Amino acid sequence: MSMYKYIDSTLQSQYKERGDVYRAKIAEWRRNPPIVRVERPANLARARELGYKAKQGIIVVRVRIIKGMRKRAKARGGRKPSKSGRFFSYHKSFQAMAEERASRKFMNCEVMNSYYVGEDGKYKFFEAILLDRSHPALKNDRFYSTIIAHKGRAFRGLTSAGRKHREELQK
Repeated sequence: MSMYKYIDSTLQSQYKERGDVYRAKIAEWRRNPPIVRVERPANLARARELGYKAKQGIIVVRVRIIKGMRKRAKARGGRKPSKSGRFFSYHKSFQAMAEERASRKFMNCEVMNSYYVGEDGKYKFFEAILLDRSHPALKNDRFYSTIIAHKGRAFRGLTSAGRKHREELQK
């Protein structure tokens, strides 16, 4: 087996067992701010599949999203019963929301892709791979320069999470 398969199987077993190491890691992430730049990816195998390389200009960000549905304020006055619902589901995935939040926080970067890293009872955690638009190391690279050219990828559904949502809308 290759090294990445070992990494992947280790992470999957940690997630299934919900052992002390996994719970300590999630508890630490919960104490951090909602959007944090991390030194290296939590799941290196998945990050490499999505195009991550350990080079200058490529940033990894962990994003925390609250699980559950959006709650609307209680309707006052004469309303139809059909309009008095209070809990509404989002029209996009948590992963797509995480990509958008990372893009808003790091305005000089472009979201390349993202992946799931864990969850607890209240939050889901995703890691987004960001590319610095103005970094010279990425401007000379043909693969990354084409991604950087598409500004606002996360908002226009050009990442993998956004594509899923776009495909659902077209059906």
